[in-house]
Amino acid sequence: MRKIVYQLLIASVASAIFALALATSSRAREIVAFDAPFDPGTIVIRTQQRQLFLVIGEGYAIRYPVGVGRAGQQWTGVAYIDGKYVEPDWAPPPVMRRNPAAPVQVIAGGSPKNPMGIAALTLTGGEYAIHGTNQPDSIGRFVSSGCIRMQNADVVDLYQRVAVGTPVVVTH
Repeated sequence: MRKIVYQLLIASVASAIFALALATSSRAREIVAFDAPFDPGTIVIRTQQRQLFLVIGEGYAIRYPVGVGRAGQQWTGVAYIDGKYVEPDWAPPPVMRRNPAAPVQVIAGGSPKNPMGIAALTLTGGEYAIHGTNQPDSIGRFVSSGCIRMQNADVVDLYQRVAVGTPVVVTH
């Protein structure tokens, strides 16, 4: 019984967080023409354009502005969403831990200092994620250590549209 009550509580908190994020919805995402050979449901990230596209089919996609990796910290290839998290904790990834000036502590989910924002979609390989941000001014820039940053309202929108196993194609 306790487990069921706890699960219901977590679900209602997550719903409230998502409702708040959607109420402050980003006006930046839009449906655009997208003529590329990807199946509907595929996420395509074009780092040089600093845009993420969710292919919806019939020659269209939903376009979201994103922040991407700084020079030398970008990557290309195919990954898959392997996890979906609301208010995830954050710890510096291995690439950041190599830098002696990098933070070493774990920052709890929900903290205003947590760079993961309101939600995260982790990618296979274990090092990168598509996530919200506590720095909305960073969207549209080359700012991360390889992760893809989105406005919190946009990552909530994407989170609700995709499932674990969704392919993610990252190109320059």
